Amino acid sequence: MADTLLRSLSLRFQRRMNVRTTAKIRRKGGRMMGMDMLVLHTVGRRSGQARETPVTWFADGDGWLLVASGGGDRHPDWYANLMANPDRAAIELHGQDRVPVTPQRLEGAEREQAWQRIVAAQPRYAKYQAKRERKYPVVRLTRR
Repeated sequence: MADTLLRSLSLRFQRRMNVRTTAKIRRKGGRMMGMDMLVLHTVGRRSGQARETPVTWFADGDGWLLVASGGGDRHPDWYANLMANPDRAAIELHGQDRVPVTPQRLEGAEREQAWQRIVAAQPRYAKYQAKRERKYPVVRLTRR
């Protein structure tokens, strides 16, 4: 019961922070803590409700790379929602209209190459990954 209560409080706090961060991205630009941010639009895999999540991104040619870190022992909900409903995903960059995107989870050598670019740009991700047993998924988004 204590675990359920703690998770519920954590989710409420996370949602509140997501709303504030999303508003800040829209109002002041897409950078926070020295990282480029976008608003990821997904649909809840269980609820079917629209979701907006601020996420760090990395340039990848004409696409975007995302790391499903989330700071916990399991993949973040935005990642599960994105992969469950890939045809309903979109992103919003500061000052731009919503862009429909197609997600692709990178595997093998392709993931490793993208990961090396990510940690070169933001070494903190290597530190985050070293603290977790799970391997962070790397997702490439391309315009639909």
